[in-house]
Amino acid sequence: MSDKPVSGQTMLFSPYTLRGVTFPNRIVLAPMQMYMTGPDGRATDWHLQHLAKYALGGFGTVMTEALIVEPRGRSTYGDCGIWSDDQIAPLRRISDFLREQGAVPAAQLHHVGPKASRQRPFEGLQPLGPAEAARGEAPWQPVSSSPGRSIEEYHEPRELTVDEIRELVEAYAAAAKRVDQAGYDVLDIHAAHGYLIHSFLSPVANLRTDEYGGDINGRMRFALEIAEAVRSAWPSSKPILYRISCVDWRKDLDDRTDGWTIEDSFVLAGELKKRGIDVVDCSSGGIRAANSVMDYAKKRKKLERGHQVPYAEAIRRKAEVPTMAVGVILDGPQAEAILQAGQADLIAIGREALYNPHWGLHAARALSADPNWGYWPSSYGWWLELRERIGIEDPKP
Repeated sequence: MSDKPVSGQTMLFSPYTLRGVTFPNRIVLAPMQMYMTGPDGRATDWHLQHLAKYALGGFGTVMTEALIVEPRGRSTYGDCGIWSDDQIAPLRRISDFLREQGAVPAAQLHHVGPKASRQRPFEGLQPLGPAEAARGEAPWQPVSSSPGRSIEEYHEPRELTVDEIRELVEAYAAAAKRVDQAGYDVLDIHAAHGYLIHSFLSPVANLRTDEYGGDINGRMRFALEIAEAVRSAWPSSKPILYRISCVDWRKDLDDRTDGWTIEDSFVLAGELKKRGIDVVDCSSGGIRAANSVMDYAKKRKKLERGHQVPYAEAIRRKAEVPTMAVGVILDGPQAEAILQAGQADLIAIGREALYNPHWGLHAARALSADPNWGYWPSSYGWWLELRERIGIEDPKP
């Protein structure tokens, strides 16, 4: 199920091959929304500089923020899009640079569904209203599997018709083709955190009585149709990851026990595998919440190290599919231990990457995988080797 490192080599810094793509190491920059585009959804120089530093910072795979497949699927007016051919060229500029630096360029497809039409998080993450409309950011109608707000103050979503569902499946496929044209080698489909696809999967949100609701087979239908359509549109030589919320509710945060469960995720992972999905990207929560992590802060709950790793391990073992672990993975030794224990195949780093863009290079030093500064850009490495010779030690991880 995974490539084995050569003797004496760390797993974190060993290559990993899926289909025709070889990841130079197991570190993946997690997709993180930056909310820095204009209403046209086009990536800018800001996005280039944002992602470029991770290719220089030891991340073997650098993933864009989530790219929205249709305008009404945006969370905010600042979201990056992939619904138009006009959005290909600026994304291509980024992928070309990432590849030149030796990183694998990756991208994520997304539709926020019931959580659409919001302020940017640093503006409050509240529903758009008259004040935003006055400055040119009018609210729009969100859509979902069924009526029902994610949280009370949000705009009420409208239930998608069957014809609209089929159009959205086609929109995902068209977006995947654009991502390929933009030069990306790995694709991730966002189906977690209470967004559109998750709203179909979860019995908490999906109240439909047609073929897209009811039992688990009906609730999985939309997710699986997207998997099939994207797999057909995406080159067979390139892998696809699928991000899911492995459970709706967390024992350390919620009292509820209904909703989507880890056992449901075993079933979904197996069906995704049959449809050519290569890796399950394992997250959790976000249903009936503004944001899966902000809920912890709101309730003054602390996230434990590796709090989602058990989900990645369970799905990897039960469904026999590779997994990517994410969530409070703070340093190289912790990431290495996850891989060595067989809990996951890839490690996604998000907030820690924002805090330390050289996370990957520091992880290599902490694991003694790069004793001579050879992983650093050569124009940095010679300075840092000199720094070491004059007696300045690395800070402890």
